[in-house]
Amino acid sequence: MKKAFLFLAGVFLLLFCSGCSNGTTAGIPAVEYFNAASYTGIWYEIARMPSWFEWGMYNVKACYSLNPDGTLKVVNSGYRNGKLKTVTGKAWLAVRPDVGLLKVQFFFPFSGIYKIIYLDQGYTLAVVTGGDYARLWILSRTPEIREETLTKLLQWISALGYETENLIFTEQKWSKSVE
Repeated sequence: MKKAFLFLAGVFLLLFCSGCSNGTTAGIPAVEYFNAASYTGIWYEIARMPSWFEWGMYNVKACYSLNPDGTLKVVNSGYRNGKLKTVTGKAWLAVRPDVGLLKVQFFFPFSGIYKIIYLDQGYTLAVVTGGDYARLWILSRTPEIREETLTKLLQWISALGYETENLIFTEQKWSKSVE
């Protein structure tokens, strides 16, 4: 019971503080060539802004699949202290089907903004943000990306107003024993 209370208190605090001082990303548009079916599959986390729910995690990835009702099933996973941690949720389109603006929900009744602000034409690299500048993820279909690609992305992200020096670069140390 105490753990449940602390968890809920943490969620409420997070929701309260998420809009306090980090500025809104309302001025950053979502991509307008989104296709949910093409987005499905595994995405590896390359970098992220610090978040309490991913603290100390490595081998972080997200797997998206289409649900029969048109929503996306989202399975986020990663390792912390050698133990696999997963959370399953769902995402749905917030506007038109071709716009990469979704709502995502891992714990009912709470949902958040999932805005794809960069997506290459081959659906191999994406940058996702939330409703404020404290949330940002660089995702790739592979556990690593080329240094020059990362440098260009970081420059672009910085030009949007993100403090890229705060990014945490996710350790992806895949092996047969940790998959």
